[in-house]
Amino acid sequence: MNEKNQSRALNEKAAAQYIGMSVSYLRKDRMDGLVGQRTPGPRYAKLGKRVIYLRDDLDAWLEQHLVQRRLDG
Repeated sequence: MNEKNQSRALNEKAAAQYIGMSVSYLRKDRMDGLVGQRTPGPRYAKLGKRVIYLRDDLDAWLEQHLVQRRLDG
């Protein structure tokens, strides 16, 4: 993997820290997929046995889960 790709690719521990979730959440999401009302995890790539998350995909996942505050008035 070249230097540019390394800076945008995170292992699961770094990805979990980046999005504020646990490593076990990411693992469970990869193993179980969509279950009930659970928030689906971000996209990932599997390279052999290695799992990586792209920073752009993590940013998109975070943006997708932003909640607009309701203004009471």
